[in-house]
Amino acid sequence: MTTLTPAAPGGYRSVFRIREFRAVFAAHLMSVLGIVVAEIALTVLVYRATGSPLMSALTFALGFLPYALGGTLLAPVADRHPARRVLVGCDLLCAFCAAVMAVPGTPVALLLVLRCAMAFVAPLFQGTRNASLADILGSGDVFVLGRSLLRMVAQSALLLGFGLGGILLTVLAPRGAIALTAAGFLASALLLRYGTRLRPARASARTSPLAGARAVFGNRRLRALTLLFWVPPMFVVVPEALLAPYAAGIGAGTAVLGLLMCAMPVGTIAGELWAGSALTARTRSRIVVPLAAAGLLPLLLYAVRPGVPVVLLALLLVGLAHAHTLGLDQWYVEAVPEELRGRAMTLLSTGLMTLQGVGMALAGLAAEFLPVHAVVTASGVLGTVVVLLLLAELRSCARQGEGPRSETGVVTK
Repeated sequence: MTTLTPAAPGGYRSVFRIREFRAVFAAHLMSVLGIVVAEIALTVLVYRATGSPLMSALTFALGFLPYALGGTLLAPVADRHPARRVLVGCDLLCAFCAAVMAVPGTPVALLLVLRCAMAFVAPLFQGTRNASLADILGSGDVFVLGRSLLRMVAQSALLLGFGLGGILLTVLAPRGAIALTAAGFLASALLLRYGTRLRPARASARTSPLAGARAVFGNRRLRALTLLFWVPPMFVVVPEALLAPYAAGIGAGTAVLGLLMCAMPVGTIAGELWAGSALTARTRSRIVVPLAAAGLLPLLLYAVRPGVPVVLLALLLVGLAHAHTLGLDQWYVEAVPEELRGRAMTLLSTGLMTLQGVGMALAGLAAEFLPVHAVVTASGVLGTVVVLLLLAELRSCARQGEGPRSETGVVTK
C-alpha cells in the first residue's frame, strides 16, 4: 500500500522556504514571460515584413509544432546529463536564438528557424525541470505544491503577458521586445546556474529516443496516468479555440471575447489555489476521480447555444475542475521510477502540448462542417467518456495491486 504524504506545513509558503525553489520559480517566471512577449513581438515582426496573415499565424504555430519531435528525440538527455547543466544549456540556447532574432535585417526564414529551435528544446527543459523538482522538494506534498505554483505562473503569464506585451510594443519596436526576451532567458540561466545544486545524472547508460516512451507506455498504470494528464486538455482547448467564432455568432463584441478568454485561466488558477491552500494531501487525492470525471461536463451547457453569462460560467467551472491535477501529480511522481523520471516528465510535457495543438486543429476542422456550439458539446461528451474509461483502467490496476487504492477513490492509511 502507498501512504499519502501529509500536507506541507504552511501550504504554498513552505515551498518558498526552500532556497533552490525560489531560484527555479524566479527563472520560470522570467522565461515564461519572455516566451509570451517573444510570440507577440515575433508575430508582429513577421507580419510587418511579409504582409501575410498566413506567415504571421505560422509564426505563432511554430511555438507548438516542434514539440513532438523535440520531446521524442531529446527525452533521453533529461536523465543522461545533470539536470542543472541541461536547464542552463536550454536557456542559453533560447537566449542566443532570441538575440539573433533581435538583430536588424535578420531574414524571415531565419526568424522562423530560430523560433523552431526554441520550441524544439522546450519539452526537454520542462521535463528536466519538473523531474528536478522532485530532487529539490522531495516527492511528497511539497513537490505537488511546487508543480502547482509553476503551472499557476504559466497561466498568469498568459493572462498578463499578452496584455503587457501589447503595451510593451507601443513603446518598443518588436526587435527591442525580443531583445528583452533574450535578457530574460540569460537571467533565467544565471539563476539556475548559481541558485541550484549540481546533482549527478539519473542514468549513465545511453538509451534510444523511444526507450522512455516504451518504458512509460509498457507499464499499464503509468500509461493510464499519462493519458489522464493528456486527454482532458485536448478537449478543454476546444471551446477556447472556437471562442472567437462563437462570440461572433451570438453578437458579442471584442471586449466580451476578451472576458471569455480569461474565464478558464482564472478558474484554473482559483482551483489550484483552493486545492493547494485549503486541502490536505489526502483530500486532494480523494477529489481526483470526481473532478476528473465531471471536469468536462459544464461544456454540455453549450448544447442550448447559451449567451455570455452561461458560457462564462461553463468556462469557469471547467477551469476550477483543474484542481484535480494536484492529486494526479502525486500519483504520477510516486509511480515513475527515479531513473526514468526525466524522460517520463519530458514525455508528459510533449504529449500535453502536442495534443492541445491537435485538439485546436480538430476543433477548427469540425467547426467548418458543424455549428460551433455542437462541436463544443460533442467535445464535452466524448472527452468525458474517454476520461471515465481511463479512470476505470486505473481502478482495475489498483484492484490488481498495480497501484494504491487511493486511485479508486478510497485512500489507504
